[in-house]
Amino acid sequence: MTTKTNTRPGALKALASARLSITLYGALSGAALLAVIAVAATGHSVNTFMWVRAVLLPVIAYVLLRITTAAADGSRRAFERVSTLAVIMPIAIIGVDLIPGVCPPWYAAAQALCMLPVIRVAFLTRGAALRAAFPKAG
Repeated sequence: MTTKTNTRPGALKALASARLSITLYGALSGAALLAVIAVAATGHSVNTFMWVRAVLLPVIAYVLLRITTAAADGSRRAFERVSTLAVIMPIAIIGVDLIPGVCPPWYAAAQALCMLPVIRVAFLTRGAALRAAFPKAG
């Protein structure tokens, strides 16, 4: 179902803020990838988990940005995906990083920092403006 978010200034503002937050998440994820590259280039240990996560998260940022743009165009399905991912991602990313031995503390801290803008998106997608623009079906 498509919603006319373009007639709801509050919804447009919230989705613009969400896109900005996701762009920031992508930039932070890119910086984390560069940090992993720098650490590896200086001869320090970087495990496979760190490499895979560091490469995937900027890609996910791009996908999340595309989905958020579709939500801004009125796609309820895209809005629901962004809303759900914005809650699940920080829990999953930070939760896995807290498992002892998975990654060094500096990397866990960098990943937690990357998740802050995503947490903001979780709050934005649950705000009154977007709840009004994308009411629950049924």
